Amino acid sequence: MINRIFVAFALLFLAFWGSSSASAQNREVPYWAVIRWSEMNMRVGPSAQYRIEWVYRREGLPVKIVRVVDGWRLIRDADGTQGWVVARSLRLERGGVIVGDGLAAMRDMPAANGRLLWKTEPGVVGKLGECEAGWCQFDVAGRKGWIEAGRLWGEGQP
Repeated sequence: MINRIFVAFALLFLAFWGSSSASAQNREVPYWAVIRWSEMNMRVGPSAQYRIEWVYRREGLPVKIVRVVDGWRLIRDADGTQGWVVARSLRLERGGVIVGDGLAAMRDMPAANGRLLWKTEPGVVGKLGECEAGWCQFDVAGRKGWIEAGRLWGEGQP
């Protein structure tokens, strides 16, 4: 009896897990996502049988989905690196990463004369909010402010 309950639960879990992945396959490419876990393998092809080319170790890092094949996504990162990852290792959220040279100012309003809240280094990852007038809301571990859109990768049309 317990085995049947366990099997039923496992089937329900798989059905739920698969449905969220399947619905994401209906999206038009390209689109944005973020890395779900603290470690994600990128492969040279759309299958676990292909060799691992790179291992990401940045939960929340934004990626651009450029192709969909079954449960796999061809992604491109801020450096232009491309490879295949399993779809469930991504979340359909907007994220950003600071790019460019030097520190980027995080301000209290979407303007260069806004009060300086923090200075962020290239490579800092955060949640991306609304964008307006060349500025985007950016949340880094609860520290929120506005960053110039040109300093963020993950902003704009994919």
